[in-house]
Amino acid sequence: MPSTPPPAPPDGWRAAAVAVLNLSGLGLGYALVRRWVLMAACLAATVVLLLVALPADADGVPGAALTLYGALILLAAVHGAIVGLRNRLTWPGRAHLALLLGVLLLAAPAGGAVWYDDAHEEAVQQALLDRLAKADQQVTAAGRQSFSTARSDYGQALDVYRDLAVNHSGSRAADQVPDRLRTYYTTVGAAYGHQQYCDAIEPLKYLRTVPRTMPKTALGSLSEWPDDRLATSLYECGRAGLTAGQADWVTRFGELLDTFPQSPSASKVAPAVDAQVKKAEKAVNGGEPCTAVEQLRDLNTRITSLSGSSGNAADGLTKSADRADRSGNAGEYACGVDQYKDGDYDEAQKTMEQYVSDNKNGSNRDRAKKIAIGAEVAQTLPAAGKKLPTTASGGSISVTVKNDSPDDVTVLYTGPVTGSFTLKGCGSCKSYSLVDTLRIGFKPCNGGKNYPQRTLSLPVGTTYFVHKPHGDSTATPASDTAKLRSGYIYTECAYTTSTLGSSY
Repeated sequence: MPSTPPPAPPDGWRAAAVAVLNLSGLGLGYALVRRWVLMAACLAATVVLLLVALPADADGVPGAALTLYGALILLAAVHGAIVGLRNRLTWPGRAHLALLLGVLLLAAPAGGAVWYDDAHEEAVQQALLDRLAKADQQVTAAGRQSFSTARSDYGQALDVYRDLAVNHSGSRAADQVPDRLRTYYTTVGAAYGHQQYCDAIEPLKYLRTVPRTMPKTALGSLSEWPDDRLATSLYECGRAGLTAGQADWVTRFGELLDTFPQSPSASKVAPAVDAQVKKAEKAVNGGEPCTAVEQLRDLNTRITSLSGSSGNAADGLTKSADRADRSGNAGEYACGVDQYKDGDYDEAQKTMEQYVSDNKNGSNRDRAKKIAIGAEVAQTLPAAGKKLPTTASGGSISVTVKNDSPDDVTVLYTGPVTGSFTLKGCGSCKSYSLVDTLRIGFKPCNGGKNYPQRTLSLPVGTTYFVHKPHGDSTATPASDTAKLRSGYIYTECAYTTSTLGSSY
C-alpha cells in the first residue's frame, strides 16, 4: 500500500476555490488542502498588517507594507490554485460550494478595507482640525504681544490657514477657515478696536497684504476690512502728532493722502492742519509768542512738503502753508517784544530786524525799528531796556552830537525818544592815544574844527547814547547816559582811541 493517497484528477473548480479562499488573507484555502504551515504564514502576514495599520491614523499604512502584503496574498492565491488543482478538499466535499464560500469570505477584507478607509479619512480630518486648533492657539497667544514681536507667529498661523484652504479645500477644517480668518483679522487689528491708532497702523498694513496669497473664497469681505480702519488710524495718529508738535504727522497724513485720497479721513486733513495753524496764531498773543512763531515756521515748512501729495486736500494745504508763513512773519513782532521784556536784547534786536525785513507793509514796522535800536543800546547799557521804546519823536531839549573821529560813527539813542543816525568822519581829525585821554583838561570836539554834527530835539528825562564805528569795524562801542533837564543845551562828542580801538 502507498504511504500517501494518490493525487486526485485535476479539477479547475477546486483550484479556483483554494485560490479565492486564500485571497481572504486568512489562508483558509491552505486549510482545506491541509497546508497548515502556509496557512499560518498567511495569518501571520495579515496580523502584521493589522498591527501596522491599526489604529488608523492620518499617515495611513506605509505603501511598502501594502505592496508586500498584496504580493504575498496574490502569491498565496496562485500557489493555492496549483495545490488545489490535484489535491482533494477536506471540507466541503464539493468544490463549487468551497468556491462560493471563498467568494462570500472576500466580503471580510473588502469590508475591512472600506472601514479602514473611513477610519483613515476621519483620522486625516482630525489631524487637520488639530492643525487648525494649534494655529488658533498661536493667534490667541500672539494677540497678547506687540505686533512687532508676534508678526512671525501671525505669519505661521496664516500659512496653516492658507494650506488648509488651498490643499485641503474639502475638509472640515477648511470649512472653518473663513470664520478663523475673521478672528485672525480682529486679533491682528485689535489695537484699532482699542483706539490705539498709531499702534494699529503697521498691523493694518500687514492685513492688507493677506489677500495676495489667500483665496478670495476664504476671505470674502475681509479683503477690504483693513482699508477704512487704516485710513482712520493714519488720520487719528497724524492728528495726535500734529497737536502734540511731533514731526511724524507729516508722514502719517502723507500716507493717508497717497493711499486713500478719496476717503472721508483724507478730507479731514486740510481742516485739521488749518485748525492747528489758527491755534498757533492765537498763541502768538499769549505768554509764549516766540514758541508760537517757531511753531508757525515749522508748520509752514511741513505743510509745504505735504501739499505735494495727491488728492483734493492739496489746495487747502497750500492755503494753510501760506497762512502759517504770513502769521509767522507777523508774529515776529510779538516775539521780539517778549524777548525785549525778558531782557534778551540780542535776540530781540535780531527778531525785530527780521520782522522789518519780512514785513515791508507791516503795521508795527516803524516801532519794530525803534525796538531794534533800543535793544542794541540795551546790550551796552542794560538800564536802557527798562522801558519798551515807542514811536514818539521831538522834544524841547537841544542835544548836539559831534564826530571828532576820522571814521564814520553810528549814533544810537533811546529813552523817551528812540532813533539812530550816522555822522561822517572828520577829515582833519585823528584817533587819540590813551595817554591823550588821561591828560588834565582833555576835551574832544574842542579844537575849533568843522566837526560833522547833528542836533536832536529830545524830551526831558534820561536818554541813553551808544556810539559805534559804522560798518564792519570790530571796535568797542562807547556809551553815555544823559539826564536831560529844561534850560540846558547838551553836546555829545564821539571820538576814537587808537590803543583800545574804541569809539567815544
